[in-house]
Amino acid sequence: MATLHLLSRSPFSDNQWGSCLRLLSDADGLLLTGDAVYAVQPGTAPYAELQNLPEGIRLFALEEDLKARALKAPARLQALDYPDFVELCTRYARVNSWL
Repeated sequence: MATLHLLSRSPFSDNQWGSCLRLLSDADGLLLTGDAVYAVQPGTAPYAELQNLPEGIRLFALEEDLKARALKAPARLQALDYPDFVELCTRYARVNSWL
């Protein structure tokens, strides 16, 4: 059963980032919101970790949060607006918000 994982905290602030990545399975999705979008900065360890995830794991980020931090989504990551975010949640059997 596929799960959409939502991360909102910076990948540089605690071990939540690593814990989430370890639990991802091939059919899961990962949505970056808030400070979690700092993971898309090229040249950082979180960016490399995202790029090395299995192809079956879908990657998303809230477009508003990327823009607020002057970041661009890498090719593998799909930027979403809020209506897309809501629709995305309906595509997965479970949604796990990492608080």
